[in-house]
Amino acid sequence: MTFQDQLQQGIPAELPSKKPYDPQINHAPKRKEILSDEEKKLALKNALRYFEPKFHAELLPEFKAELETYGRIYMYRFRPDYEMKARPIGDYPGKSDQAKAIMLMIQNNLDYAVAQHPHELITYGGNGAVFQNWAQYLLTMKYLSEMTDEQTLTMYSGHPMGLFPSHKEAPRVVVTNGMVIPNYSKPDDWEKMNALGVSQYGQMTAGSYMYIGPQGIVHGTTITVLNAFRKIKKEPVGGLFVTSGLGGMSGAQPKAGNIAGCITVCAEVNPKITKIRHDQKWIDEIIEDLDDLVSRVKKAKENKETVSLAFLGNIVEVWEKFDGENLKIDIGSDQTSLHNPWAGGYYPVGISFEEANKMMAKDPALFKEKVQETLRRHAAAINQHTAKGTYFFDYGNAFLLEASRAGAAVMAENGIDFRYPSYVQDIMGPMCFDYGFGPFRWVCASGEPKDLSKTDEIACAVLEEIKKTSPPEIQQQMADNIQWIKGAQENKLVVGSQARILYADAEGRMKIAAAFNSAIKKGEIGAVVLGRDHHDVSGTDSPYRETSNIYDGSKFTADMAIQNVIGDSFRGATWVSIHNGGGVGWGEVINGGFGMLLDGSEDADRRLKSMLFWDVNNGISRRSWARNEGAVFAIKRAMEAEPNLKVTLPNIVDEGLF
Repeated sequence: MTFQDQLQQGIPAELPSKKPYDPQINHAPKRKEILSDEEKKLALKNALRYFEPKFHAELLPEFKAELETYGRIYMYRFRPDYEMKARPIGDYPGKSDQAKAIMLMIQNNLDYAVAQHPHELITYGGNGAVFQNWAQYLLTMKYLSEMTDEQTLTMYSGHPMGLFPSHKEAPRVVVTNGMVIPNYSKPDDWEKMNALGVSQYGQMTAGSYMYIGPQGIVHGTTITVLNAFRKIKKEPVGGLFVTSGLGGMSGAQPKAGNIAGCITVCAEVNPKITKIRHDQKWIDEIIEDLDDLVSRVKKAKENKETVSLAFLGNIVEVWEKFDGENLKIDIGSDQTSLHNPWAGGYYPVGISFEEANKMMAKDPALFKEKVQETLRRHAAAINQHTAKGTYFFDYGNAFLLEASRAGAAVMAENGIDFRYPSYVQDIMGPMCFDYGFGPFRWVCASGEPKDLSKTDEIACAVLEEIKKTSPPEIQQQMADNIQWIKGAQENKLVVGSQARILYADAEGRMKIAAAFNSAIKKGEIGAVVLGRDHHDVSGTDSPYRETSNIYDGSKFTADMAIQNVIGDSFRGATWVSIHNGGGVGWGEVINGGFGMLLDGSEDADRRLKSMLFWDVNNGISRRSWARNEGAVFAIKRAMEAEPNLKVTLPNIVDEGLF
């Protein structure tokens, strides 16, 4: 059976043979047992409804064993035999090029070089899933292979509810993930609903099919690192950046450190993912002994090297050791998956990786206790360094939030705010998001490296032209982004699909996309899929990250993200998504994203201008109403450029009146 035939068949008519468990693959940890006996029965019935009754007797004990062994029913037997990777768009069967583009992006999210736990359909963050099980994947690909441009596929937390009649201007796919009733957004609510097979954590770009590997965050991390050094008025060369986490998006940190030109120490407890990042050349060296690490860092400082060092061990030991050795850390952060602290997102110190994985499933209460003890130690060690001048920032992974819940000394004197800022508060918010700059991205649907190279050239030329007339307020942002795109090829950022990320504002995004569409029409490049990270100007309401620099009391509201995805859907997006959870945790954030296929057509040209303008300026208007100075400037400029845009502006109150 050909690849195309396998996609079109969906769930096979005959049961495939069982798949052996591959210990070489990085697997998700066992989830804790949370279902009652009656709920386990319900989970099994929910799983079996994907299959004809004649198979139930054979599948029931198998699915029961999966639920008992892993805490979830993944349906490993139905994992496809073909290689999981993004293929050229022409290799996909179907009646709609837009649907084919979505198939390409789904497979890229599950590529072994991209996904964190590919056999469990988890892309990054420990629990950021594309689907809950393999039956959902098979059905979705079948629906997409049959879809016309007069239909829309509705996705309920990984489950393809079905194809519905629509029209060519509608999105081809509408995705929701984890959209539960607000009172049911506690971590255990997710554990239970996910074990039942009725909801999932889509993270941000995992469940919206727009993940492009660690590159997706490299650019933002590079900007953050560069500006963190600017804040302390120090050149990155010879400077030391200490952080942790190499899985999923956090794997971008050492690469960003190298691009910025500093010394990076990134701790990771998982040996498999550490090796993967080393094999991918995202880290330069792996060190397993703390004394060796100290010696290596001292040598790098003396020689002013640009180098990334992975410490295979717990980050707490690094902070404590460097304090004891009086080794100066210039900037510090953390990017472990603390949105998922009790199920493998953060590991306790003093316990082996293997023992910790057993404890989190067998004794979750003790595991939680050990994690919180570690958070207190972690924060205490950071405090020792900041007292000596280290600039520490929260990288939006819920580190300060979970540390505060553990009773760590991370609160400011007022008892309300955190002692340390979010990087959005200090850097990305006022410098980028308020001015409309965010993580625009694209994927060359041909799969050809030459197409990616050509799009890099096009994007660079567009930005250089825009910069000539850009106001002084955004000259630094323009210069940083031009420097980034010029070095994109040499930094070897591609993992999986031929993709690129580039921070740009609405003007930049629209002009770059229009130039791509023109090049496609002329036959210079193949089709291009546009998207962005949800971690952007408009798409995400997250009070401890994306909207942490909103100070008018509205940072806990989610109107912006909901308006964003609704607006994108009728302005021309090929697919849209809205999620509960992502980055900082289930119940802590609402975030939305989109994908758009450029095919060289006049329709694509019209849609990209309408949708990209809204997708950015929705967020700028909200930030402006919150009285963010940069956003007020940016939205006034947008209104001058577009007469149909009329935004309510805030009146500033004289503080002296109070």
